[in-house]
Amino acid sequence: MSERFLVTGGSRLVGEVTVGGAKNSVLKLMAAALLAEGTTVITNCPDILDVPLMGDVLRGLGCDVRIDGTEVAITTPAEPEFHADFPAVTQFRASVCVLGPLMARCKRAVVALPGGDAIGSRPLDMHQAGLRLLGATSEIEHGCLVARAEKLEGARIRLDFPSVGATENILMAAVLAEGETVIDNAAREPEIVDLCTMLNEMGARIQGAGTSVLTISGVSKLSPTTHRVIGDRIVGATWGIAAAMTMGDVTVQGVNPSHLSLVLDKLRSAGARISFEAEGFRVVQAERPRAVNFSTLPYPGFPTDLQPMAIGLATIAEGTSMITENVFEARFRFVEEMIRLGADARTDGHHAVVRGIPRLSSAPVWSSDIRAGAGLVLAGLVADGVTEVHDVFHIDRGYPDFVESLRGLGADVERVGAAVKAG
Repeated sequence: MSERFLVTGGSRLVGEVTVGGAKNSVLKLMAAALLAEGTTVITNCPDILDVPLMGDVLRGLGCDVRIDGTEVAITTPAEPEFHADFPAVTQFRASVCVLGPLMARCKRAVVALPGGDAIGSRPLDMHQAGLRLLGATSEIEHGCLVARAEKLEGARIRLDFPSVGATENILMAAVLAEGETVIDNAAREPEIVDLCTMLNEMGARIQGAGTSVLTISGVSKLSPTTHRVIGDRIVGATWGIAAAMTMGDVTVQGVNPSHLSLVLDKLRSAGARISFEAEGFRVVQAERPRAVNFSTLPYPGFPTDLQPMAIGLATIAEGTSMITENVFEARFRFVEEMIRLGADARTDGHHAVVRGIPRLSSAPVWSSDIRAGAGLVLAGLVADGVTEVHDVFHIDRGYPDFVESLRGLGADVERVGAAVKAG
């Protein structure tokens, strides 16, 4: 049964909001707990739906998982199961990140092909190619990715694209492989650095985190650790963009502003005044935002996860914006919902042209993924009347206490019961 949000437009967001741990980091850190027998504790975990889902995945592999508020304790057995073929795996994309740890520990892995957001093709070719270079066989059989190896040996692996998921899986397989592994054209995201930090705390030997070349010297064994998740830069940036859209004044705490350098530069170009706090940043927008062009790219480029929010900003900015999507080809699907709200937007392949108007108009809209849903709620904040945002379970997968945070900033937002989509 799908709940919905009722968003009454016209409020100026003002106040302070604290960001929790990064969704795009915590799930991979939970998977990394498979690499060491014993109890690994992860703190600053966000209260989102994907954390208990990942807990179910790990329980199916023989782990004991206890979730207590923002802390998750994972006790991994001496011999984990290797078959991750149960309902939780197919519900979200990040479940595939158990592949690398299972290959490292068990030399076997059977992982059901994952589900997740409908934002475009995300094949596992690079994951498989990397494992093969480490000495594994890897095939798709009966809806599962099946990998086996007698042993894993270090190799030089060059990725065709700096894929976050492929970098993570190859990295976690390589930490227990024999010899040295070099991953060239590796992803550079802060969440990759967070994973490398935790793995090194467990006894791994990884150099180059945050650069395009990762060098991993294999070790024979890792030990459990306690690790704090970095702040969620995507959630933090969402609040920053919301401040700019509503001509507000919002201080975001709990996220490293250096992880959002380009995003904050774009907000400056739109007319916002940006200042840095001890553990965050402040966005003040005194007048209607100016149009800004955006192009999504792997880190340190503009994040594809913020593309819907960028389009939301463009819809009410003064002037015309060009948004180019270079990562996920289907991410513009939600623009049709923005048009329901009166946005003057056109898409052509990887490009969207948005002509800003002073105010959107309320309408019922449907979320297709986490970030599209958040973008539609932000659009509802600058629309007249009451906008109904449906299928908000997507938003719950990435934004803890979303409604409560918005209301704390002065927004008029309410969560209500299920409704049936017309037509």
